[in-house]
Amino acid sequence: MSESGNIVAETAARIFADLADPQAVNSAKDDGWQAPLWQALAGAGLTLAWVPEQHGGSDASLADGFAILSVAGRFAVPVPLAETLMAGWLLSRAGIASPAGPMTVAPVRPDDRITLNADGTLSGRARGVPFAERARYLAVLATGAAGTAIALVDRDACGVSEGSSLAGDALNGVALERNEAIAVAAAPPGFDQQSLMLMGATARSVQTAGALEAILALSVRYANERVAFERPIAKFQAVQHSLARLAGEVAAAMTAAGSAADAIAHADAFDDAVFLEAVAAKVRSAEAAAEGAAIAHQIHGAIGFTNEHVLHRFTLRMLAWRDDFGNESHWAAALGNRVAARGADEFWPLVASR
Repeated sequence: MSESGNIVAETAARIFADLADPQAVNSAKDDGWQAPLWQALAGAGLTLAWVPEQHGGSDASLADGFAILSVAGRFAVPVPLAETLMAGWLLSRAGIASPAGPMTVAPVRPDDRITLNADGTLSGRARGVPFAERARYLAVLATGAAGTAIALVDRDACGVSEGSSLAGDALNGVALERNEAIAVAAAPPGFDQQSLMLMGATARSVQTAGALEAILALSVRYANERVAFERPIAKFQAVQHSLARLAGEVAAAMTAAGSAADAIAHADAFDDAVFLEAVAAKVRSAEAAAEGAAIAHQIHGAIGFTNEHVLHRFTLRMLAWRDDFGNESHWAAALGNRVAARGADEFWPLVASR
C-alpha cells in the first residue's frame, strides 16, 4: 500500500472506531449513529474518493479507494459507503458530477439490463440493488441504440421494492419505466456492463477480505479467552487446526483481492488481465467467506449465533456479498468459457502471465 493509501486507511479506521464500533452498533437501539458516521466520512472526502475534484470528489487513487473498502469490511459497516464510492466512480467515467449524499449503483446482477430509450428515458428492472431504499441517487449503466450510457437518476423517481439481505441491510428491486434521468452521457469506449461487474466484484472481494481479517481476530481472541477443562480452548489441537485453516482462508482471500485491486488500479482498461484477476478474486473470496464463516462459528459455538455477539455482523455480510456483481458460480463459468475459447495452447501462458 502506498503512503497515501496508509493515510486514507488510517483515517477511515479512526472514523469507524470512533463512530461505528461493531459492538456499539450491535447494541444500539436505533440508527441514530448512522448520520454522524456518514457526516464524518463525507467530511473526510471518503464517500467520493473515486470522483475527480472537478466533479465534486476528492480525486483519490483507485488504490486509496480500495484501502477504504478494506477497512469498511473490517468494521462490517452497514452504510452504503462502497455503493457510493462505486456510483461516484461510475458517474465520473462519463464526466457526470456526483451529488452529495448516499448513492448506489445499478444493475448489480450480470443478467439484468437497463435500456436507454430513443427519447432519453430509462426502462428496465434491476434486482438486489444494495441500499436502494436508503440512497438519494442511483448511478445507472444503460444500453441504447448508440451503445452504453451512464445516467444519474433520482431514487424517488424509481419504483423501489422492499427487501433485505442476509445481514438485514436494504437490498431492493428497482424498476424504471421510461424514467427521466438527471443527467446522462455516453460511457467511455470499451466500457460495458461486464466492466461494471468486474469493478463491483473486486470491491466486494476487498470488503470480504477485510471482514475475514476481523473474524480471524475475533476467533483467536475468543479461543484464548474461553476456558474448557481448565484451559483455554486455543490449547486444544483441534481448535488450533481450525484457526490455522481460517488463517489460510483469510490469507488466500486477501492475496486474491489485493492482486485484483492492484491490477485494476494500474490498468487502462478492463482487459483479459483484469478479468482474470477480478474473477479469481471474486471466486476465491466467496469460497473463503463460506468456509471462514463456518469455521468461525464452530470455534465460537452457540454464543456466535446470538444477536448479542458481533460475529454475525461479519459472517452474514460476507455471505450476502457473494451474490453482488455476480456470484462465484457465474464467474467460474465465465472464466472457464474464456479459457476454453482461447484454446489449450494459451492456457498455461495465461496463468503464468499473472
